[in-house]
Amino acid sequence: MPMATRPVPVRTILATIGLVLATYGLVELVVQARRVLIWAVIAVFLAVSLHPAVETLRRRVPRCRRSVATLLVFLAVAAVVGAVVALFVIPLAREGSRFAGRLPTMIRDAQAGRGPVGSLLERTHALRYVHQHQAQIRAFATGLSTPALKFIRSAASTAAGALTIFVLAYLMVLEGPKAIDRSLSLVDEAPAARIRRVGAACARTVNGYLTGNVLISVVCGLLTYVMLLVSGVPFAGLLALFVALTDLIPLVGATIGAVVASTVAFVHSLPAGIGAIVFFIVYQQAENHLLQPVILSRTVKLNPLTVLLAILIATEVAGILGALLAIPVTGIIQIVLKDIWTHRGGRPPGLPSRADNSPEKADRSDDPG
Repeated sequence: MPMATRPVPVRTILATIGLVLATYGLVELVVQARRVLIWAVIAVFLAVSLHPAVETLRRRVPRCRRSVATLLVFLAVAAVVGAVVALFVIPLAREGSRFAGRLPTMIRDAQAGRGPVGSLLERTHALRYVHQHQAQIRAFATGLSTPALKFIRSAASTAAGALTIFVLAYLMVLEGPKAIDRSLSLVDEAPAARIRRVGAACARTVNGYLTGNVLISVVCGLLTYVMLLVSGVPFAGLLALFVALTDLIPLVGATIGAVVASTVAFVHSLPAGIGAIVFFIVYQQAENHLLQPVILSRTVKLNPLTVLLAILIATEVAGILGALLAIPVTGIIQIVLKDIWTHRGGRPPGLPSRADNSPEKADRSDDPG
């Protein structure tokens, strides 16, 4: 006789439908607010990097309140960023005006096949192509107005995003410890201590990686500037700044900067191009085998395969920003998983540990005394 099937309660059906709708609404909210969420993630990393400076200032000056210490640290950071921008903007403005002054002469020389650019165009038969396709090139240049407007909008959005990230990071450093203390007061003392320990390890990983990555980029930019300056390559400051910024991108960033700088050096002269290639090969070997291993081994401790997979996945999801944050995020995940594994005794749940199966443990368990 077949067993009678019990009908599914209406409450279960409604709960399932509500759960599906809530999941869909959450996913849609994340998709629509992805820009704000990305800003928040960047602000978290910035706040984690600046929090130790605030705590150090409070320890050095006991009477300094957290609000005052946070304000002083962020003002100092803003001053440093402004100084760095001014340090690069003044040479770039000078080189830009010099380039604007030399541009008509360079165009005339290029059209006549003279100079480094003209000889390069002559060898590659680019001048013949330009003369034969002047109408198409003129139409393409006319259509560049729309991308220019998009670039202006993108620049305005980037400025607004930078200001928003700065304000969010300030509020996180100011109010973050209070929010964490209130949240941890809701759990027992042992789990709270564990969460604090894991959080401190994650913060050290993020802080160490960001600081080390910026330091490596500064070294790369300075050495590139010296090399280009000695070689006589024009616009050395602009190229060095580009190389330093691209060097922040793991794995592929240094190659991108090296290709651009070497191309400009080859346009200037053949010896300068060869010297640039030799410099970047030697420097990248030193960076990959000396600087980066030291930084990664002391911060995130990731093997190269994990780093590559993390960067590829993060780049596919969030572009260049994902590539920048892939390694510290992967380091955080590694710390959390390691803590979970250690907390469970290094074994899957429900399986006995080696100590439980040891002969000494069995002898003691059989001993009635």
